[in-house]
Amino acid sequence: MAVAADVSALTDELILAVAKPDRKDTPQFRNIKRRTEDTIKSHAYARTDQFAVASQLEGLQEKFQVLCRDELADALRIRLTELQEHQSSWFPEILSLLLQLADRPAQRSRVDQVVPAKPSEEAKPLAWDELDAAGSAYCGEDIWEDVDYGADSSDEDLASVSTDSYQTRNQPETSVTTEEDYMIPDEVFTSGENDEIIDSVAKAQFWRDEESPATDKAGPASQVITELQVVRETVFMLQGLPTSLFWRIDGSVEIDRRYTIADLSHEAFLSLLRSLRSIGAKLDVLRQFCNAPQKIPYMQTFHRGVESCLREFDLFLSNVQHQYLAQTSIVSISLLQLSEDVCRESRLLLMLSDLVSSLMSSTSSPATQYLDSLYDLLCLTQAAGDDDIFGTLAELFFSCFETYAHPIRTWMEKGQLDESPAGFFIRNSHSDSDLRTLWHDWYALDKASMLPNSPKFIQSFAHKIFITGKSMVFLRHLNTSEDDETPRKVSLKMDEVLPPDSSSFCLPFSVLLESSFGRLVDENHAYASALLRKELGQKCGLWTSIQALEYIYLGKDMSVFGPVDSKIFDLIDRGKGAWSDRFLLTEVAQSAFSTLSFVDPSRLIVRTPKEAHSNAASRSRSVKVLDAISFDYILPWPVANIITKDTLLGYQRISTFLMQLRRAKHTIVKQRLQHNNQSDKIQDSRNNTLSYALRHNMLWFLNAVYSHMTDFVISAATNSLRKDLSASADVDAMIAAHRSFMHSLEEQCLLSTNLHPLHQAIITILDLCISFADIQNTRYGDNHLDHARTATKNAKTVHRKNAQHSEPNYDDPSDEDEDEDEDEDGIDEDNLAASFHESNYMQRVRDIKDQFNRLLAFIVAGLRGVGRVDGQLSWEILAEKLEWRKASGQQQRLVL
Repeated sequence: MAVAADVSALTDELILAVAKPDRKDTPQFRNIKRRTEDTIKSHAYARTDQFAVASQLEGLQEKFQVLCRDELADALRIRLTELQEHQSSWFPEILSLLLQLADRPAQRSRVDQVVPAKPSEEAKPLAWDELDAAGSAYCGEDIWEDVDYGADSSDEDLASVSTDSYQTRNQPETSVTTEEDYMIPDEVFTSGENDEIIDSVAKAQFWRDEESPATDKAGPASQVITELQVVRETVFMLQGLPTSLFWRIDGSVEIDRRYTIADLSHEAFLSLLRSLRSIGAKLDVLRQFCNAPQKIPYMQTFHRGVESCLREFDLFLSNVQHQYLAQTSIVSISLLQLSEDVCRESRLLLMLSDLVSSLMSSTSSPATQYLDSLYDLLCLTQAAGDDDIFGTLAELFFSCFETYAHPIRTWMEKGQLDESPAGFFIRNSHSDSDLRTLWHDWYALDKASMLPNSPKFIQSFAHKIFITGKSMVFLRHLNTSEDDETPRKVSLKMDEVLPPDSSSFCLPFSVLLESSFGRLVDENHAYASALLRKELGQKCGLWTSIQALEYIYLGKDMSVFGPVDSKIFDLIDRGKGAWSDRFLLTEVAQSAFSTLSFVDPSRLIVRTPKEAHSNAASRSRSVKVLDAISFDYILPWPVANIITKDTLLGYQRISTFLMQLRRAKHTIVKQRLQHNNQSDKIQDSRNNTLSYALRHNMLWFLNAVYSHMTDFVISAATNSLRKDLSASADVDAMIAAHRSFMHSLEEQCLLSTNLHPLHQAIITILDLCISFADIQNTRYGDNHLDHARTATKNAKTVHRKNAQHSEPNYDDPSDEDEDEDEDEDGIDEDNLAASFHESNYMQRVRDIKDQFNRLLAFIVAGLRGVGRVDGQLSWEILAEKLEWRKASGQQQRLVL
């Protein structure tokens, strides 16, 4: 314990000297100290290589000499020589540390700052009387004879001698003593005086008793051992070491029943050992788990946490050994006390062992099940009121959760996906770089496979996490920088969920965690969504694009769209194929909308199919010919993620329906009723009265339907859309609001699937309007053959269609193309024209009137029926508008 205290004190001094924190009680100081102690305890570094240190010192001396700093080289060599007189095994580490701390010693070192070495004793001068004046000392040697330098040497020998002499002269002296020079102290060896200690050690090895049967491990007790020996064997077993009293087979711990303790019943002895061996078996599960490598990051964190818990338990066992084996210890040796202490200290490890063993036995369990199980264990521990274990488990859980949440933090903060995060529920699914599909197709929330395998306390926040990250991806492609004045918090700390000395600790842990994590996700979601909505509105032109769509598709200002209608309708009436020329129509549309500042004419394109010209002859006298014309406004890619292609198709269907209404009205207004002076005045007056009444009813129907669609339905829905978009929390909410707007608009404009019969009835009435105009043109116009043939064919077509709408039927939609494509091959054109001229004009008008009335009644009944089912107010209002003649219907019939 004294050594640990010294190490702790030295660690504090080191941290204060290097990191220089303000105080010791700060979180920074505690964090640095914890990491330093973990590094010291890990013993991850081997002893310093003394030969490498000696080589570095020699190189340093040579460097000084090369740089003409001989005084530094001499000073270093003198002190290394003095150091050899004092041997220590720690000198290599000390010298290595000094070398690592050195900073340009050749430039910064100064000899005047170095303590001068002790002056060596001056050599006494040599006196002549000390020499051998007679020369007898060297008389036996031939030192004065000539030397033959070429006799016994070669050039290689001379080179070798020269090199060796040079190296000997310039080689610095080695500063570190090698292992060959190390002398083992004598006190390491025993002199035979402590033979009694050696005998006691040999007697303590009870498993070496050769008299005991070696194979009868399951038999009755045959050897009595001391309680100290049992305690020692138990501690070794708990540490995972092999023992003689306990032996391991197939992952379980068994007891060798040959041994017992004196003055203790064998049953009680075995009962204590069974409880201890069950603890040891569970600890073995944890040790086995710690020995297995982990690849998933948060599993590595959990792995380190379990190792830390085991290390603390092993420290407890070491302290127990120290207490029992110390010579000054007065603690009585008790197996029962050891069992109680072990049960108390191993409660956390036993819980973790049950958690690990339950998940290791199931091969199909995902790695995130460890987080779920740890979360459940944490909630259970808090409910049981075990605060100590709860605190330790909470630290382990939050360390694992912080590692697991790293991909979540990266996704919410930067909009980047980790390539291989285990258990992450968002996947990259885009295969192209079309920015118009960024929000919808680039990333996906994997609800089928990954989300069910993610931690259950994350699943309720998965959608907001997904939206937040996509918003950051969107902003990154918009080159939008974040506002530095509003920093975001993207990590969750334990102190934020479980603040110390707080009344919120009495709440369940599940509530505290979900509340804190939900608040964190909500803050990031609100930040990213608000920034993205701001960019969409101010820089990406969302509101101007919606305004442009209102003018192009929803007919907000007919003064702009009027020239386009007039050009298309005139070309159709002339019977020329230019009406389907997409280049001509695109030029006309771009010229008309170029007057609006919020419309980019270059983005407006008019499209027509290739087969439109071939079918023009058979469909020119029907409003369905306009189905071939579609206006396409290319939106900017950020807006295209909000207003998608499918919703643009809805805009086009509404635009086509409104144009069909305008086409029918244009045909009737263009055709002026004329009086025929050659006809009978009474009969002509009746014809004109009926024609005027029918023309009036048709114009009133067209105006009522068109004004209801534009002034009531579209206007109210557009205003509601702007409010919903402004109040949307994120882009998903904006997309949902626009989809709801378009769905409601199509329903109220009778373009949904369930209202198809009503829509077809209106289209039939529009075709009746064109047929009536053709009849009037034939009656009072030039009476050309083409007009007669067209009017006759339209009358027959309308008559057949009227039969389909004579009774309200909401489930059987009529075939809109069945009658219009049917050809009367057996009728000659001349006979057709003659038949028309011979027919009674009055009967023709009455047929159209009857068909109009029946279809109108069908539409009103259908609107009221659908309104009662769905409760849509607009349908009831339209039905009321279309029944304006009910009060004056009797008077009209008398007049007609």
